[in-house]
Amino acid sequence: MIILASSSPRRREVLHSIGLEFEVIAPEVDETRFPDEAPTSYVERLARTKAESVDAPGAIVIAADTAVVHEGAILGKPAHPAEARSMLGRLQNDTHHVVTGVAVASGSDIVSDIDTTAVHFLPVTEEEITAYIATGEPMDKAGAYGLQGIAGVFIDAIEGSPSNVVGLPVHLLRRLLDGVGSAVL
Repeated sequence: MIILASSSPRRREVLHSIGLEFEVIAPEVDETRFPDEAPTSYVERLARTKAESVDAPGAIVIAADTAVVHEGAILGKPAHPAEARSMLGRLQNDTHHVVTGVAVASGSDIVSDIDTTAVHFLPVTEEEITAYIATGEPMDKAGAYGLQGIAGVFIDAIEGSPSNVVGLPVHLLRRLLDGVGSAVL
């Protein structure tokens, strides 16, 4: 049995797209970032904490946490449209990084790692930002955008894993599953 320790619909879509059957248990963990904690350390710590928080003997637990990082700052999910506008204004015509921590637990074994993808946004006008925010799409996404959605038209290049930008780097997941002796992929 595989359990996805996440409430993210995008992570569910990624696992479905690679043919995995799984159950979802959304963990309740404190996601407060430690003072001066690097974004990569933060997402890996949260992924491990989420995986460890699920009590499912005999199951393989997959957990992840993703952050959009621009100029050293983590851009989370916007709380309101004005915050989405600010984030998109920062990202446009620049490159930022998406970092995801992934953890896989099986019995007492837990392995984790991080993946980083560089994403380059094209220049975007205020009118385009306004129209995009009006769709509602940015409001539940870190950094206020989704590569797999409408905002894909604003992105002209990525360096790294596309599935990482969506929230679950499948190449890393495969390696971590191998690390706990699972041959599900």
